[in-house]
Amino acid sequence: MNELQEKWQFMTQYLQPELLIQQLTYDAAHPLIFSSGLFLFMFLAFTFVYMLLRHHTTARLLFVTLFSYYFYYKSSGFYFFLLAVVTLSDWLIGAQVGRLRNEGRKRAAQWMVALSMVIDLALLCYFKYTNFFFGTISQIVGNNFQPWDIFLPVGVSFFTFQSMSYTIDIYRGHIQPLRRLLDYAFFVSFFPQLVAGPIVKAREFVPQIHRPLTITSRMMGEGVFLILIGLFKKAVISDYISLNYVDRIFDNPALYTGIETLLGVYGYTVQIYCDFSGYSDMAIGIALLLGFRFPQNFNAPYTSASITEFWRRWHISLSSWLRDYLYISLGGNRKGKLRTYLNNFLTFLICGLWHGAAFNFIIWGAYHGLGVVAHKFFSQEVLHHDRRYRSHGIRRFFAVFITFHFCVIGWIMFRAADISQWGLILHNIIFELHPEYFWPVIDSFRLVFALIAFALLSHWLPYTWQRRMTAILSRSGVVVHALLLTAVIYIIIQVRSSDIQPFIYFQF
Repeated sequence: MNELQEKWQFMTQYLQPELLIQQLTYDAAHPLIFSSGLFLFMFLAFTFVYMLLRHHTTARLLFVTLFSYYFYYKSSGFYFFLLAVVTLSDWLIGAQVGRLRNEGRKRAAQWMVALSMVIDLALLCYFKYTNFFFGTISQIVGNNFQPWDIFLPVGVSFFTFQSMSYTIDIYRGHIQPLRRLLDYAFFVSFFPQLVAGPIVKAREFVPQIHRPLTITSRMMGEGVFLILIGLFKKAVISDYISLNYVDRIFDNPALYTGIETLLGVYGYTVQIYCDFSGYSDMAIGIALLLGFRFPQNFNAPYTSASITEFWRRWHISLSSWLRDYLYISLGGNRKGKLRTYLNNFLTFLICGLWHGAAFNFIIWGAYHGLGVVAHKFFSQEVLHHDRRYRSHGIRRFFAVFITFHFCVIGWIMFRAADISQWGLILHNIIFELHPEYFWPVIDSFRLVFALIAFALLSHWLPYTWQRRMTAILSRSGVVVHALLLTAVIYIIIQVRSSDIQPFIYFQF
């Protein structure tokens, strides 16, 4: 009886009004994320109401938009006003761009697009780059700069880029302006991709808004599969290897030998992939369960045979956005080979700056930009390969091996706290390797490295395997889906050693 009373008290204490209010209000230390228990319960309630409104388009769009704003409030507090400002300004400007374009006033339409970009980028730069800019200037002139207390809203880089695509797509004639503010607010704020992507272009998403809500068994199976895989990647692989090994290495690399540091770098290479691709998988899966399809965001990037191929497989939505709205706008490959190489380099430099306001991100972007330029030059000018050339056999093996380690070196820049720590890590790996410690380290952290090996080997699973799993889930019922989800949650509980970790890309 005492045991039953204890269980009842444990369950009922969370139903107290004070604790419920605390759970439902913004907490900077515990943002609402897909892998949290709170979100799973809220999503069940959300789905119930969503399906009740499936035949009432306006009410359904309004309900999802309000929930999306609440979801963002749980991530960034009252900074959801920033999302509202971006939404309202670009919707109004988009209407003017469409009108001016239809009237043949191309120059005036260009100025309106420029106004949209200035507003969006000004907000982004203020929140993300103000301290970096003034801090850099102060270092140059020798002043002592105290950083301003500026909060970085979660996902600001994602939804500003997404909103910018709307006015540009209208100007280019890909879409017509949306007549209702509600439709546009739904597009910008749609919660599955709001805070960490994928970055969905307006021309990809807007045509889906007013389609009849249809969720096929195929969409259901694919959505459940992606949610399960995403949860496992994030909450099992990424969080476990981060907390139990990777963070220890990067927090104080001076305490470890080169082989321990090198294994930590390999661990971070897997961690950031599982963290970000896991979030993307869950976002795409949740959208499918709601009747919307997002573009693929990751496609086994560590099987790439060149750095150019890597960026066709890694964070595909950002790569394609930069290609369509930056690289092509700079001239693309239309102004000669030298200009093409310069445009590639500048695109990746801005890609690095997009990721964060620090020199290590800029260096990381420049590093990848130089890698892409070098690969294109060597492949096309020295070996005279066609752009669609694909290596095979032993050549591909060595190409994949080299590309993978090129990315590994880049992740050191990405993860290191500053340039000095990056140098220390490289020094450890090159001059303090001590390979004799390899097996003792592996033996001491067997589960960590088993998960790392599993994540890397799973890259090579054929795509037909995923199609078969999706087909099986499509034929399964809700009970099977619930059992599988319960099994994954049970595994998460078993391996979790602390609170669920926020997604790495929330900071971008």
